Amino acid sequence: MSSSEPVPDGSKYVSPQGTRAVKGGIRPNAATGVPDVDRKPPWLRVKLPGGAQYEAVHEIVRSHKLNTVCAESKCPNIAECWGRGTATLMLMGSVCTRACKFCSVSTGNPNGWLDPLEPLQVADAVALMGLKYVVLTSVDRDDLADGGAAHYAACVQAIHQRSPQTAVEALTPDFAGDLAAVATVLDAGLVTYAQNIETVERLTHPVRDPRAGYAQTLGVLAFAKRHAPQTLTKTSLMLGLGETDAEIERTLDDIRGAHVDVVTLGQYMRPSPHHLPVQRFVTPDEFRHYRELALGKGFLEAVAGPLVRSSYRAERVLEHNNLGLQLGV
Repeated sequence: MSSSEPVPDGSKYVSPQGTRAVKGGIRPNAATGVPDVDRKPPWLRVKLPGGAQYEAVHEIVRSHKLNTVCAESKCPNIAECWGRGTATLMLMGSVCTRACKFCSVSTGNPNGWLDPLEPLQVADAVALMGLKYVVLTSVDRDDLADGGAAHYAACVQAIHQRSPQTAVEALTPDFAGDLAAVATVLDAGLVTYAQNIETVERLTHPVRDPRAGYAQTLGVLAFAKRHAPQTLTKTSLMLGLGETDAEIERTLDDIRGAHVDVVTLGQYMRPSPHHLPVQRFVTPDEFRHYRELALGKGFLEAVAGPLVRSSYRAERVLEHNNLGLQLGV
């Protein structure tokens, strides 16, 4: 295979930084031959990416050697978000040390590699895009003593220095439950801190990597609110992996019990044949019901919809209108 050809999902490759990794995060396995429960319904169809704004964002990302969760996670909203001139930047490379079975980010061990120029490149890209609100996320970096928290904080601080009026949201790893690392990122200055619980407790394993944990995420979120009470806290729940309504409600109770302000709920979409199959396609009417259920439990906002992702239209969360999304009635 030539270096110019795309690497197939599930194949081993070497990243530009020399990291041996698995493309798409998951090797062929017993789930590979298992089909989704049904064909993708019409409400999950999205337009193909394109247009001048899309190309401008693509060029900024390319020229600054940045990664985006939009591309690496095969987000269905990439056409909309890039088309309006924004992107969710993914820090610390494109190779994650974990292998969650819902996620298409490549997995491997970067062995301590970090780009010392990344904070400045991120700040420059944010300024060029003219963003008033930016979401930063990152791969998990269990190979680093602090999980990459200091580097993450340096990126936030560089944005503040270059664009003082830009608000920053951080969707972080769980830092293996290291609360000092969480505090390092919070202290850099965030309007919103997010760490995703992803699924209900019963499905945490096998959905998430064994090093992740339901209680661990709740503990990180609870600490974030205690440490920085003025910062909004947020988490996200994927639906369609086999969870029951009772489990969804119990998870919402647990999240609210950690004093989380905002919850988002969206449809799990299988990124490759090697990832977990979809067990259910949740209808827009059902998402409307789950939003109302969450709001009734006291969340400041609950965002729900088939294409909702944690960072989707994040700057609009306090409009209290489900980000302007219309669901079934």
